[in-house]
Amino acid sequence: MQSTTKTYNQSFLATVSLFFKHMAALTKMRLSLLVVFSADIAYLFALDTFSWQKLILISIAGYLITGASNAINQIYEKESDKLMDRTKSRPLPSNQMSVITATIIAGVFGVGGISLLAIYFNIFSGLLGALALISYAFIYTPFKKISPIAVFIGAIPGAMPLLIGWTAATNSIGLGGVLLFTIQFFWQIPHFWAIAWVLDDDYKKAGFSLLPSAEGRTRGAALQNIPYLVGLIIVSCLPYYLGLTGAISCIVLVLIGMFYLWKGVQLATDLSLKSAKQLMFASFIYLPIAFIALLIDKI
Repeated sequence: MQSTTKTYNQSFLATVSLFFKHMAALTKMRLSLLVVFSADIAYLFALDTFSWQKLILISIAGYLITGASNAINQIYEKESDKLMDRTKSRPLPSNQMSVITATIIAGVFGVGGISLLAIYFNIFSGLLGALALISYAFIYTPFKKISPIAVFIGAIPGAMPLLIGWTAATNSIGLGGVLLFTIQFFWQIPHFWAIAWVLDDDYKKAGFSLLPSAEGRTRGAALQNIPYLVGLIIVSCLPYYLGLTGAISCIVLVLIGMFYLWKGVQLATDLSLKSAKQLMFASFIYLPIAFIALLIDKI
């Protein structure tokens, strides 16, 4: 009897563990945590009085909204994901999770995240959370097969967590919120295009064409990163020139911005997959360094 009970408990725990593993994949946990990081930084940047409770709540809300957006994205792209090596093992295309289950998770996460913002912070941040979810799941996602303009559309909900974090703390967008949003917007364009360059062959199997050139991996496509990388260096100095942060963070942002730009120039020079990967990894390290520097150097 004890042996039967033990076996049942182990089976139950294995089932629960597998469900959470699939739910983490459906909501793209690592990407969602990066989004939570952005919202937290903006919240802390704008905050006058620190509260662990509020920080935890906005982190949960941010994860729920982002997770819902990613879940809807995967529901919509289930058939496309079956065609790509990178995505075919996801829970939906591999039939490890049903669309109904994914829809319930997306609904609970979306409603839960927006409600948390509206109830525990303010209506304004809840509305921005809803706008971020809708624009990502229902505008950016279908546009990915229509036009490379999808990259610009996706950059808006992608930068929205900064505005959500700021408004959660202040109940207004404010200059600081706009500046942080602008920095992340400029950062995203070469970030997206670097990923699109690396995954271009896989994307084409599903009909996605996200590089800025119809011919794919061309010098013209690589060169289009440069204005955004230069623009990123310029806008990253604005918090200092407008009196929101000190000179040290400005110097840090210029230095890592120049490193990011250098990787973009390398790609435009040799057009290699190796340089595209280096640009992509440069984008990964830029954002945490930049936002932590801004937060620490806040005046």
